[in-house]
Amino acid sequence: MEHCGIRAAAGEQQQQPQQQQPRRFTITDLKHQAAEYYRSNEVPQRLEEVLNAMFYQRPEDFYGHLANYFSELSKPPVITKLAGKKVLDGIGRPTLEVEVSCRVRNCVKRICSSMISSHAEILENASPEAIDADEREREESIKIAIEWINESLNEMFGGLQPTDQNKADELLGEYFTKKAEADEERREAEKEKEKENQEAEASAAALAPPGRKKPNKPGKKVSVMEKPIPPAEPAEPVVMGSMAIGCTSLAFAKTAATLRDMPLYLHIALLKYDQESPKELALPLPMATVLSCGKSSPGKLNLLKEVMVIPPHWLPVKQGVERCVDIQREVMKLLSQTTNMPSSMGEGKKTARDAAKKAPSPVLKKMSHLGCLVTGFESLEQPLALIQSACTHLSLELGIDVYLGINCAAHELIDCSKGKYEVILGTLKSPDEMVDVYVDLIRKFPAIMTLIDPLRKEDRQQWITLRNTLGSKCYIFAEELCKSVSKLMENHDIPKCSGLVLKYTNEAKISDLCKITRHLDGRKRISILGSPDGETSDDSLVDLAVGLRTKFIKLGGLSRGERVAKYNRLLAIEEELGKNGRLGEREDHEFVDYTEEEEEEEEEELESTDITARTEHSAT
Repeated sequence: MEHCGIRAAAGEQQQQPQQQQPRRFTITDLKHQAAEYYRSNEVPQRLEEVLNAMFYQRPEDFYGHLANYFSELSKPPVITKLAGKKVLDGIGRPTLEVEVSCRVRNCVKRICSSMISSHAEILENASPEAIDADEREREESIKIAIEWINESLNEMFGGLQPTDQNKADELLGEYFTKKAEADEERREAEKEKEKENQEAEASAAALAPPGRKKPNKPGKKVSVMEKPIPPAEPAEPVVMGSMAIGCTSLAFAKTAATLRDMPLYLHIALLKYDQESPKELALPLPMATVLSCGKSSPGKLNLLKEVMVIPPHWLPVKQGVERCVDIQREVMKLLSQTTNMPSSMGEGKKTARDAAKKAPSPVLKKMSHLGCLVTGFESLEQPLALIQSACTHLSLELGIDVYLGINCAAHELIDCSKGKYEVILGTLKSPDEMVDVYVDLIRKFPAIMTLIDPLRKEDRQQWITLRNTLGSKCYIFAEELCKSVSKLMENHDIPKCSGLVLKYTNEAKISDLCKITRHLDGRKRISILGSPDGETSDDSLVDLAVGLRTKFIKLGGLSRGERVAKYNRLLAIEEELGKNGRLGEREDHEFVDYTEEEEEEEEEELESTDITARTEHSAT
């Protein structure tokens, strides 16, 4: 080996011009330099160690063994390049992808990429103007995100190790804070300019001669709000380009897992539990959407945006997914065959006159971007009774063999001018009446395990009433307020509920998910990881849910490739954990009587207040 180094060095000297060589080295000098170079890097010592060990081990792949041995002595990989690019999501809308390249053992390699869904969620029946505005905003946001990645972030992370997730997320957070502050200044300047324009218009209107005011016609009804409701809180502005933060953080986590030769879910578990490897991992329960009967559906029913089926906790994922698929197929079969809903629902004997009074058959519209059927119904009971019939045909019993979940998305139904929710077209309910609606629905269908977003976040008193009334019978989750995971820890004004449905979008970082789930675990609250409306083919969401140990995972329906890919990933993880003997059992469902818990919280608050008062008194 010394002779190879000497010959190479001598060859380089001969190729250089004479005038650039003020001093020539002899063969003896080069030998001494080569020996010192190899000795300083402990090459003779390492070679002796590995060759002595190999003599007794006699590995089948001699040079492969040498390569593995020396690869462990190489320098840790460092980031050489971040590349942001525009790709398409599952419904053909543009979204963001980040590629990470690293220098690994003196070679630059593309390690992996990640995709993240856009923050924009828009109703399917939105106006053309709203759709155009959404597309323009999406394009602009992705363009800015790509600029951030290819310029600032690429320069910032060059030469850093991708395995230090906390350090990477800290730098990403600092970078985003500066961008958010600049964005806030821009918004304030726009508000000031708009205010000046309004004042100028008001002044011009005041100078104009007053016109004749038409009197109100006698007998004309004036819309009066029966009971004022809390005004809607202003929507949290989304910083254009913020997708770059979440996508880059996820790309670093995937890169670290790849370089460490471990699955992403195990890497996430190590991050959450401070590098302490869990002995077992229990898989989250899938919440599979079967029907969509929300505001964008063709029927009168608005409230049930997603009707989901949930397997029992003791059932393996493979059998649970198969059961959900069977139910979805049976529902589609019933919808195609049904001509009279009441007769097919098993509601008992009905006369022709009674049947005529009932609503017509549901309208099968299309397959939703959520991977389920968008179907029109006339009442709350109809879609649930349809699933009940499908289960009966499959010899499954609701509440034992399968459970129901409902994403109400009530915030989409509020009429602020009237202070009521339009549950069914033409049927308005106040926040207090909505509590009664859910109580009655759970009484009729006790198999309902979860209610998601049953009210606006502003109706806090009704959240408490609903939780205290139904908390011992089902889970009540909040999803709408979880759009910004990074700000959840700062927001202490969270509705009283069983847990949160988290979505990984925008400036959310992997460390944020670890913190918020640890926080929820500590408060005995449930965390769910949910996919957004515009999903991508990146199946990392499943690994995140498994590594974070969420109780549920909300992936949408069992149609559309980008959603089925995630169910397939969940099946693959179950098989892998089973082979390794690390597949844990899920805990049974435990519904909490929040009335008792609230009394305990009040007692703790009183005790802490009393201790604080005594401390201040003694200090005085």
